[in-house]
Amino acid sequence: MTDSTPRRRRRQIETLRAQFAQAEAPGFADVLPADRVEAALREEGARWRHKVYTPLVTLWAFLTQVASPDGCCRAAVARVLAWLVGQGRRPCRPTTGPYCQARARLPEALPRRLAREAGQDLHRQAEAGWLWQGRRVKVADGTTVSMPDTPANQEAYPQPDAQKPGLGFPLARAVVVFCLATGAALDAALGRYRGKRTGEAALLRQLADAFEPGDVVLGDRSFGSFYELALWQARGVDAVVRLHQARRADFRAGRRLGRKDHVVIWSRPDRPEWLDDETYASLPRTLAVREVAVRVAPPGFRTRRLVVVTTLRDADAYPAAALAELYRARWHAELDLRSLKVTLGMEVLRCQSPEMVRKEFWMHLLAYNLIRAVMARTAQDLGCPPRDLSFAGALQAVRAFGERLLEADATRAAELHEWLLLVVGCHQVGDRPDRVEPRARKRRPKHGAYLTKPREQARAELLGGVRA
Repeated sequence: MTDSTPRRRRRQIETLRAQFAQAEAPGFADVLPADRVEAALREEGARWRHKVYTPLVTLWAFLTQVASPDGCCRAAVARVLAWLVGQGRRPCRPTTGPYCQARARLPEALPRRLAREAGQDLHRQAEAGWLWQGRRVKVADGTTVSMPDTPANQEAYPQPDAQKPGLGFPLARAVVVFCLATGAALDAALGRYRGKRTGEAALLRQLADAFEPGDVVLGDRSFGSFYELALWQARGVDAVVRLHQARRADFRAGRRLGRKDHVVIWSRPDRPEWLDDETYASLPRTLAVREVAVRVAPPGFRTRRLVVVTTLRDADAYPAAALAELYRARWHAELDLRSLKVTLGMEVLRCQSPEMVRKEFWMHLLAYNLIRAVMARTAQDLGCPPRDLSFAGALQAVRAFGERLLEADATRAAELHEWLLLVVGCHQVGDRPDRVEPRARKRRPKHGAYLTKPREQARAELLGGVRA
């Protein structure tokens, strides 16, 4: 029987305010206010049967689980139990079954909605000094995430063909759109690693609603085809990408804007199979684009020369040097993905079913945006860009202060929050221009044989050897 009476709902809202470090304290409340979570739960139709693991408690436990260095369910249940005992309430059972069932009952759209709203709020609150040439830039990049080798996960996200059955892991491709100014994750798409319409460009087309007229999309050459640029231009969105590997720039042709800087006309290729006839007919037959040659002067970079393609054709408003600087900033997407996958541990997801994998993926993005919100607030106080602060340092500070914030009253929580911002502000990224590091590891891994056959077969052979 569901429990959704107004009195119960009011009590849960008060619980939520305590769980997210007091609504009166800025920071988490700015990006994830209690009334927003309540509205999302109501509109997504969240219901519950358990007296302890209500949607709000489950959401909080799931969020702290993905933000914890030990992301197991037992640790999440232990945190809930400790919180209940600290509040003088009846403790829950230390088993993980009820919590896992409560996670499964959370609507799949709930973490996706909260993560998107949190990221969009942070993006809109970016200060003018953080923008590029007064424009809001959204940088897109793709990556992959692995997950447990279960039949359901293999069916939804098959492992690469190069891996033998029973030896690989399901693999999903993800494309994430980040705010260049704040680092917030604005939207994402998750799909199969292989097959038709599973490339990064195809996934990014699913995220067209994340872009508004006047935005600038920044990406690598995966997003540099005629149709990608034409579709962005039709939405009023400018693009800055690297020239696709299938094209060659001839700076002897076109309208010259400067040295190795010109405007050329691209002709519309034949219709690809993913594009419907109506959309194909609506696109222009030709597209005027600007090509700028960029020379990478600092030593240590693998790429020495590249060509940037953009629909920003005004050389006075957008000089070639500014475009080169912007494209170099595209590397921030790689760093943001590293923060998600390595620092937050999203590289290998833990859930056993595709639906729970998607929930876990979006909960990581929500936790990531919460950390970015704390960093943006600290940057405002310090008068510096948010990217001058360390994401790993901010995460460590939030983990350290989190439990104390949960136990504190409103006055004490406000004081703790001020100290939290002070600690986050102390962890600034070092001024290391053009830092170069070899892409190699010094510490050797432990020696051990690789699994070259399905685990069941290897286990049976071991048991056979013991009997012999």
